[in-house]
Amino acid sequence: HIRVESTNLINFVCMGDDGEACHQGMGRTLNVSESGILLETYKPIESQERIAITIGFEEELVDIEGEVVFLKESAKDTYEAGIQFSQINDTERVTLLKFIEAFKNK
Repeated sequence: HIRVESTNLINFVCMGDDGEACHQGMGRTLNVSESGILLETYKPIESQERIAITIGFEEELVDIEGEVVFLKESAKDTYEAGIQFSQINDTERVTLLKFIEAFKNK
């Protein structure tokens, strides 16, 4: 999928093998597509870790689950995590597409 540059603060929750929250934080999107997101954080997120991301568009908020497929340290003392969405239903997809479209038009 085509990635659209976007800068937006989002909340994320990392989950352990048991599905329970391990830790949470705030990050900033660098780009987004239908299949994933590049997330900038101040703390590293382990590769292969499951993550739930809250994305909002206007009054709509959705939680989308994904998996961290790569992590790299950037030059700004931050980390970039590539997240591939793993579970997304139709309602979440509609909100995600609205989010992407809004950034395409900026």
